[in-house]
Amino acid sequence: MMRSLLFAPGDSDKKMQKASAIGADCVILDLEDSVAAARKPVARGMVREFLQSAPNPAVEFYVRVNPLDSGLILDDIAAIVPAAPTGIVLPKANSPQDLLAVAHFIDVLEAEHGLPAGQIKILPVATETAAAVFSLGEYRHNVPRLSGLTWGAEDLGAAVGASANVDANKEWTQPYLLVRSLCLFAAHAASVQAIDTVMADFRDLEYLEVVCNEARRDGFTGKICIHPAQVEVTNKAFSPSPAELEHAHAVIDLFARNPDAGTLQLDGKMVDRPHLTQAERIIALAKSIEARHGAA
Repeated sequence: MMRSLLFAPGDSDKKMQKASAIGADCVILDLEDSVAAARKPVARGMVREFLQSAPNPAVEFYVRVNPLDSGLILDDIAAIVPAAPTGIVLPKANSPQDLLAVAHFIDVLEAEHGLPAGQIKILPVATETAAAVFSLGEYRHNVPRLSGLTWGAEDLGAAVGASANVDANKEWTQPYLLVRSLCLFAAHAASVQAIDTVMADFRDLEYLEVVCNEARRDGFTGKICIHPAQVEVTNKAFSPSPAELEHAHAVIDLFARNPDAGTLQLDGKMVDRPHLTQAERIIALAKSIEARHGAA
């Protein structure tokens, strides 16, 4: 489970090294927006060499490649697949068919370089075009290599000619709240991670905490970060608190003692099977974090 996914430009070894050492669950090595066109060939080589240098084993490393229609993606994938990243972030994905096309490229390269078939995952940014919004429900149909779904507002806003995507209170306007919700439900329908988009104002860590808590409340399991300062706040928000863990254990123990019950009472409140499911998810998340970092 990836709580924090931190971007690092692929043409800066210093920034890639720093990003991998500050506690992010995932580092996204970027070959797209943060790399100028003239620097992309250099960045491909730097990302490949960085991945081959055996970076932090507690971190998952994804590479954001250029979009399918850019004319650059084949060069991106050919350069980085031999270095076996955890996965690829595919921007401006219009539908699962785009993922299938990319998966075919990866299939060939995994076989060519002796990598286990299906090892490299794909995380699409699934809402950056107007057409993409109408295909979100299709990701539930066993899309190969799919590890999660995330959404983006900046490119989508540009695609539809929006003058802004947040209001004066920094809250998403209605079209982007809709897209956020659809991404959330599409991810859970596909049984993959629902990952919330970036908060551009990286200096406002107090509001980031609010945003992250709301995202987890709603069912998101992680968030993309654009600055190292955002990682600690994000990790904390998407980790179970001691009180949550205590309550989850109590619910699980209660149903273990009453295996045939559908509804039980705990601390003066009714709990039923959905509460048990949520409790099990919380314990599983805590175990995942402990396995990755040594402590929940």
